[in-house]
Amino acid sequence: MTIETQTISLPLEKSEQKPRVIAIANQKGGVGKTTTTINLATAMAAVKKRVLIFDLDPQGNASTGLGIQRHNRKVNAYHVLIGEAPVQDAIIPTVIPGLDIVPAGVDLSGAEIELVDLSRREYRLLDALATGELGHYDYVLIDCPPSLGLLTLNGLVATHAVMVPLQCEFFALEGISHLVRTIERVKKSLNPALEIQGIVLTMFDKRNNLSDMVANDVRGHFGDIVYKTVIPRNVRVSEAPSHGKPVIVYDMKCPGSEAYLHLAGEVLRRERGLAA
Repeated sequence: MTIETQTISLPLEKSEQKPRVIAIANQKGGVGKTTTTINLATAMAAVKKRVLIFDLDPQGNASTGLGIQRHNRKVNAYHVLIGEAPVQDAIIPTVIPGLDIVPAGVDLSGAEIELVDLSRREYRLLDALATGELGHYDYVLIDCPPSLGLLTLNGLVATHAVMVPLQCEFFALEGISHLVRTIERVKKSLNPALEIQGIVLTMFDKRNNLSDMVANDVRGHFGDIVYKTVIPRNVRVSEAPSHGKPVIVYDMKCPGSEAYLHLAGEVLRRERGLAA
């Protein structure tokens, strides 16, 4: 009798939980942002995390990189942002078990202009995720466009934390300083809970002394916020999107895949530390 009175509906509690939202952002293009998004998500799914990618980049590279054909994106991120469809109606399963995506469509390229005249224009994605039926996901990863416009602003307002991919090149620190200032402004005025989850060094070339110099400069400036894992330059990483696959699926044993698997472990350990 005592046991019956203490029965708890665990599945209901699980469904009421909200996923942890992480935006992958850098206003500079070509830094490995989308590659990081899809491979981090794949690695998380490999360890039984339920992950949703929200493709907020009008180029739609995350969608293409996961094999989502253009004709299958009839309901997409654009319709969610302007309020024409709830987020769950835009979700498409991928070939990776446990990994789904809200794809980007061509309409998203005009969303920056349309959002200007909409109410709560900075909060459109936050509102969509808050009202969506997403309780069965552990993580939502937002692939932001390479700009600091309204789409990226929506991503930063909707997220709990930001991951910043940073290419190991000469202008890396200069570029990230603009993003950090933007994150600080968003935190001050729109999203007080916003934090930088970490900075990941990408396209590291061990044959190039410049990569070492940039890595040392970034670690010296940002300290422990920089992940220990470094993503190397790797031709297999570049080839994988043309096959509609994450590199972890395309060639699991290549250096790029191993690096992203290590990064996922580091991210999840950091997440557990934040939750403790």
